[in-house]
Formats: sequence, C-alpha cells, structure tokens
Amino acid sequence: MTPETIGKFRVIREVGKGATATVYLCESDDHPEGVAVKLIQFGDKNKDEGKWTRRQMKLLTTESAIAKRLDHPNIIKFYDVVVEETRAYIVMEFVDGQPLDQFCSFDRMLPIHRTVSIVFKCCLALDYAYRQGIVHRDIKPANIMIDSKDNVKITDFGLAINVNKKTHDSTFIMGVGSPAYMSPEQIKSYPLNQKTDLYSLGVVLFHLLTGRLPFRAKHPAQLVYKIINADPPSVSQLNPDVPEQMDAIIRKALEKDLYSRYKNGADMAKDLSAVRYKIVDENYVAPDTTRFSVLRKLTFFTEFEDVEVWEALRISAWVEIEAGATIMREGDTDSRFGIILDGEVEISSGGRRIRTLGAGEVVGEAAYLDAFEHKRHASVVALGRVTWLEINPAALQLASEECLEHFRERLVTIASRRLVDAEKQLAARGEQAQVAAKAPKISALDLQLVDAPPVR
Repeated sequence: MTPETIGKFRVIREVGKGATATVYLCESDDHPEGVAVKLIQFGDKNKDEGKWTRRQMKLLTTESAIAKRLDHPNIIKFYDVVVEETRAYIVMEFVDGQPLDQFCSFDRMLPIHRTVSIVFKCCLALDYAYRQGIVHRDIKPANIMIDSKDNVKITDFGLAINVNKKTHDSTFIMGVGSPAYMSPEQIKSYPLNQKTDLYSLGVVLFHLLTGRLPFRAKHPAQLVYKIINADPPSVSQLNPDVPEQMDAIIRKALEKDLYSRYKNGADMAKDLSAVRYKIVDENYVAPDTTRFSVLRKLTFFTEFEDVEVWEALRISAWVEIEAGATIMREGDTDSRFGIILDGEVEISSGGRRIRTLGAGEVVGEAAYLDAFEHKRHASVVALGRVTWLEINPAALQLASEECLEHFRERLVTIASRRLVDAEKQLAARGEQAQVAAKAPKISALDLQLVDAPPVR
C-alpha cells in the first residue's frame, strides 16, 4: 500500500520497487521540484531478517557518506538519509527516466551513437569519483539511469569504497558486486582502484552494443573461470553495425592485465569520442522483430536463448525460393545448410525420391557436418514456393561460442536421428537376422568380468 507521506515528504506516486526497497516520487516545501525517496522497511530484528538489517544500515551509511561528497552532473545527488526504528529512507535527486538494463536485450538496444554518448558520460563521472577517492564497485546497467534526453546518472553507491582510507571495510570480500560485471581482480578479492569500475563499464558497453554479456556460463564457477581466463568475443562480429574501432576499446577496457587496461576514465572517454564521430546516426534502423518471432517458435531454436536467436538472424540469409527451383544438387561440394520456414521440399538421390520435408525441418546438415568432403548426397527441390533460412558456415563461425555450440548440438542430433530412421527402414526390408536371434545376451556386468584382471 502506497503511504501518503514519508517524513516531511508528500508521496505523489511509486516509481520503482526492488527486493528490499521501494522508490517514490515525493515533494515537500523544501523540494517543490520533486525528489526520489527510497523507503526501506526493516525486518523483525528477532528473526533472521535482523542480520540483513545490520547490513542494510551499513550500506545506507556508506552510500550517504560517499554520495554527499560527490557533486557531478552524471552522479545522482543525495540530500538526506533518515533512519527510524522500523524503517529508513534516502532522499535523492529524482530522475524521470529508466535504468540501462531496459536496453540490454537485442530487440530494445539503443542506437549505437546514443550508447557511445551515454558510456562516454559514465567515463567522465567515474573519473571524477576516483579523483575524490571513490570506487563504485557495482557498475552495471541497473545502476545507470538515463532520461529521454540521455542525461546520465550513476546511482547506488552502497557498495563503494573510499580508497584513500588506510583500511578497507568489511564488505571488501568476494561476492560484493554483480558477478557478470565484476573484474578479474574483484573476483580474486585483490585491492581495487578505478580500473575495476572501468572494466565493469566495458562490460556494460559490450552488453548495450550486442544484447549479450561478453562472458556467459550456465554455472557461476564457469563464469568466474571465463572472466579470469577467456578473451571476450569481437563486438563488431556480433553486431556488424558497430565500427571495428570499437573492438580495440572493448579489449582495452576488459584487459585482464591492469597495466594494459585504461588507466582512467578520461582516457577511455577520449577513445570513445574518436569513434562516436565516425558513426552515421541516420543509418540506425530498429531491428525487425517479425522474423525473430518466426524463429523463436521453431523447435530447432528451443534451446537457444533470445540473444542467440538474434545472432542466428544476423548470420543467415532469409530467402524466398520459387516452385521447382533446385536448392541443393546431388554431387555438389557445398557446406551450406538451411531451415525450411514455410513450404515443402522434396529430397531425392539418384533420381529416386527419399522423402518430403516441411516447415521447421533442417536440410543439408550432412554436408556441413562432413569435415572432409562437404559433398551433397541428395538433391533438394522446392515443391511450391518456399521460405528458406540459409546458413553459411563462414558466417556461422563469427557467432558467439554459445550460439555455435547450440547449432552443432541440434545438427548432430538431427543427423543421428535421421540415420537411425534410415537404418530402421532398411531393417524393415531385410531378412530375419540369424545370428542376433541365437546369440546369448551379455550384460554390462559380464563385460566388466571379461575385462577384469585375473585374481591372484
């Protein structure tokens, strides 16, 4: 239930809600322009929530003390922190906008020139913060707000540290921050400086430009390993609209070696500025979600994440084929394969019909999986008008590791199932197997006993 007042502030409306706090747009006689009030309700101190309350209090104190020291147009302004018996609230500048995490999926990505301008401003803000002795430690899209005019505000300094202090606070441990955006040194719990925030900002830039994270994994341990050891994919390969010069900026921001990474935000901002003016803003075209929706419904892409389906669209050709046209010819050397999106095709070999395939079926996978000859063993002809998604292996190699792995898994599975079906059809036409009918059944235990060394 929305309260009518919070302290001396009159509540206008709720503007956001998280796991531990709710943010309201409020006004008061002192702030008629409106402020954001983050309200935190404490749990029962006699229960487990009391432990989290103590941590909340520490974060509140940290955020208030640090944020009040920072006065920069791209850092959120803090006015007051009030702690009561059952709750606390933070009064801060109101930003009529959205966090950047709203623009990290491929179908909602911002134009490249806007993304570069936003991250440029973040570079300057982090550079200023570090000159005041502050490292944010939790830079991620959710902690960067933008309004309709791309005014940028970095928020949430609850995990920040003052590097000018001789001792670190107790929150300087593994687990502070958001794992996907954490630098290698942060994961290892090494001492931090401004370069860790620039690394995290590099991950944010990568995410905004490609719709995916540079390092992805199914398990936290795999993610940690990749952040520490793996190289990030090329941004311009994942998104061809991104200038190749951006690859060098991303690589430098995500350097494992601290000495090779950007030494300050001003240097990174300078490189971004040089790329920004090479981008032609008028070229931006919002992605067409119609074709994405078609692929998303296909069984072939069931295990693919949304961003990998977008990758599949980028590396493939959407082709309309007339009735009677030969799509693949027996005997040709060609490793391209495709997925039927609409219509039917006939598969034949040696002039004899094998089968017909319809929407959602894959064609040509055998030649692609053949690592030596890539030879076609059947012809494919359109029985009517066919819509066809053609994948060129050279283009597929430019996809992310995860997308490529999903393609391989699906193609191997399809090929093996078709081989089993073909063997069953041959068996149905053959004679009764004499040896198999008479041979004794051997269990796994029998095999183990056969292979076991003699007992001495």
